[in-house]
Amino acid sequence: MSSQESPRARRRLRPWQAVLAFCLVYLGVILAANDFDVKAFVTLGSCYSSCDFDAEQGCPGGTEQGYDGQFAYYIARDPGGSAGCMDVAGYRTQRILLPMIGYVLSFGVNDLIPVVFVATNLIALLVSVALLEDLLAALKVSPWYAVVYGLFFGMVVGVRLSTVEPLAYAFVIGAIWLTQQEKPRPWLQALLFLAAVFTKETTLTFVAALMLYDAVHRRWWDAIRLGAVVGVPFALWQLYLYHWLGAFGVGAGGRYATSFEAIPYNGVWRIFTDTENISVFLVIGTLAFGVAVLPSLWGLWATLREFWRRREEAHLYAYLHFTNAALLAFVPFSTYREYLGIFRFVVPMVLTHLLFAALRYRRKRPLIYSTLWLICLLFVVAG
Repeated sequence: MSSQESPRARRRLRPWQAVLAFCLVYLGVILAANDFDVKAFVTLGSCYSSCDFDAEQGCPGGTEQGYDGQFAYYIARDPGGSAGCMDVAGYRTQRILLPMIGYVLSFGVNDLIPVVFVATNLIALLVSVALLEDLLAALKVSPWYAVVYGLFFGMVVGVRLSTVEPLAYAFVIGAIWLTQQEKPRPWLQALLFLAAVFTKETTLTFVAALMLYDAVHRRWWDAIRLGAVVGVPFALWQLYLYHWLGAFGVGAGGRYATSFEAIPYNGVWRIFTDTENISVFLVIGTLAFGVAVLPSLWGLWATLREFWRRREEAHLYAYLHFTNAALLAFVPFSTYREYLGIFRFVVPMVLTHLLFAALRYRRKRPLIYSTLWLICLLFVVAG
């Protein structure tokens, strides 16, 4: 793509530059609103700040919960002694890569950790958007659709709150980008997926989709290599967590998480049955339906039709989109009931929707309708 662009085209505004401009303004406003305290980017809660959290007693009355970025901060501050600073130590610690980056690049200065997190996630987001531009241009659609991903609220809030999504899916997009090159470099691709899994374990859906794609096309060695490079270190890490913290890391979430649902989309319905509040159900349920359920249903229908019509000729993007759309059907109630949680969980489906819709529905409604996700950016007013 880039080698065919004219010098004049290169001087034009690029999608990643638009994302950078927005994020710098947004982060600047957040920093100013918090008296330039960089710890605002890790949202520390008084419940865990004393690092003597007792899971049986829970948070003392009058304390604040904070948000997920605080757990990465505590690990980065003291990797070996942070278990008491977390609600579910194994689950939080399994997402080790972002905290380790904070630990290494902060050079022992705790106040630098939030800065490292924000810078790492922002750079990861910009690289993701740039690579997505290239993937979309290769499909002969406007690279500006990459802004849908770059300015999706689930990604922007990940940078602001120092959660792991921007970094995790940067590794995923890098691996996908490699699959579409003339020389795909499978070992590097597998290592990028490994880095993604050590950043956020739910990126395993991409690994599973690619392994299935390779198996369908009888590329057994590629499937085995990917499974071994990613699966063996991840399994060993889980065993170490169990030995160290007394529990495996894999699970549905933190302290208040419910299990994955057995009935498709039951997590949305439980917003009503568990709260018995029709107002809450209408507000949160409508948000979940528009952001996650409806796009997921379309993704399942479109990819199953792709598999039926094309069978072994179905594109890799169909496999990627199917696995991530299917996962949304079984998301726990605890994720659907929290608006930040569902925005963060939808991120991979936004990515795969863009790729699959660009592949099969150029200049048609599924691709155009993806821009509606940008409306979610209004939630930045919440801080």
